Amino acid sequence: MLTAEKRLRRVSLAVGLASAALILLAVGSSAEPFSPDSFGPGHDARSYWVVTLDDPYAFGLVGEESAFPYSPAFLQALTPIRVLDWTPFLVVWTGLLMAALLVMVGPLLFAPMVALTAIDLWGGNIHLLLALAIVAGFRWPAAWALMLLSKVTPGIGLLWFAARGEWRALSLALGTATVIGGISLAVAPDIWVDWFRFLEGSTGRSTVGHSVPVPLWVRLPLAAAVVVIAARTDRRWLLPVGVLLALPVIWWGSFSILAASCALERQRIEGWLVRRLARPARVVDPVAAGR
Repeated sequence: MLTAEKRLRRVSLAVGLASAALILLAVGSSAEPFSPDSFGPGHDARSYWVVTLDDPYAFGLVGEESAFPYSPAFLQALTPIRVLDWTPFLVVWTGLLMAALLVMVGPLLFAPMVALTAIDLWGGNIHLLLALAIVAGFRWPAAWALMLLSKVTPGIGLLWFAARGEWRALSLALGTATVIGGISLAVAPDIWVDWFRFLEGSTGRSTVGHSVPVPLWVRLPLAAAVVVIAARTDRRWLLPVGVLLALPVIWWGSFSILAASCALERQRIEGWLVRRLARPARVVDPVAAGR
């Protein structure tokens, strides 16, 4: 016999999967024709697909339509799915983001988290992958390489290891990023030069249109302080907050990174939900009630 908790988990997972399927259906059916002025899906993911490895930074700087902002290593890693046409690419990419979310938060929290991250799933940014990297990074520090080889500045989260004197973990994170970047650099040195120029040119563009209007130079010291406080007080859930503050640009979908905070407090949140939603119904004694 299923317990109330198991039934709750199954129902929540079913609702979450149904919601995810609806989003995938909507993404697939409205991906074409793509218009930068529409509210269609994939405005962020488009830049991962449309650019070429020969000149990935040709679309301009941060905030410009289809501008690719990450390292060549990131683009090279996407080669297996970039061979797809736009619509199947976007469906596969969105599915990967949803899978990352499910792995992080589990079946019970999946449904509410799909709803809370829907705007980011629709746009196709990598925030949920970064959230997964934060969660995985406590066990496998090499996961932080994703942060350093994509949005770069959220790598300030590595202060967690430094503040705790976990030098081996810090070395693994930096070493993995260096090795991956070194291999990519050896394969395509010219576009790495282009990426460094892109980063230089994008300095000062941390409050472009439709973003949270707080510049990086204000947020970065605060992010460092949050990460160090999180490390010294052993509050893992606080680390994603520091990473969020350190993003080069905070889009409204960027708050999906806080899914990592939910994942890191998953046991406590699940316990609270189970106590509230899966408690047995009270049986009222009609005789006692009539007294």
